[in-house]
Amino acid sequence: MPFLPKSKLPRLSREFYQGRAAVLWTHTFEDRATDWLDNKFHARFREVLLHAGARHQLACPVYVLMPDHWHLVWLGLAEESDQRLATAFLRQHLKLTLGKGRLQNRAHDHVLRETERERGNFMAACNYVRDNPVRGGLCAAWQDWPYLGGMIAGYPDLDPRTNAYWEKFWRIHSRLAGTGQIPALTRRATNSV
Repeated sequence: MPFLPKSKLPRLSREFYQGRAAVLWTHTFEDRATDWLDNKFHARFREVLLHAGARHQLACPVYVLMPDHWHLVWLGLAEESDQRLATAFLRQHLKLTLGKGRLQNRAHDHVLRETERERGNFMAACNYVRDNPVRGGLCAAWQDWPYLGGMIAGYPDLDPRTNAYWEKFWRIHSRLAGTGQIPALTRRATNSV
């Protein structure tokens, strides 16, 4: 049987990841490697996530690190935001911290459509990401999972475990993005969806 190389996951055109895009990213390990997740990696992940968000003007309302993959949601805060560049930055600066684990060639992404970006639907999508450890049988309540959080540069105490999290998140997001709601898809991307 001839060798068949892995194919790359399909990507939308670049503008879907730029500007005020909202994207759910999943980074999976080759051969589902599981020997990398610990408190030290989590601290490094948060550090690099902070720099990626600051450099590329992104807010991360939720991320969760699972034993063989991680999920994160990013929202662009400005027209200059670029999630593909931020993803490359994140992966590059975490590579040495992964030990023997190797990430698959490309992350999977889901660019949120207009209806998925409505506040209630968006929060439901983030809660779905946040609940991964419970669905995976790793803990009884998502609040007990030590490897999850949110990140916006300048707000080190932002924690999805707090009661007023979403109220605080939207207030910060509104201030940074200059709007009271999740912005619509970029004008360039709207016609293609």
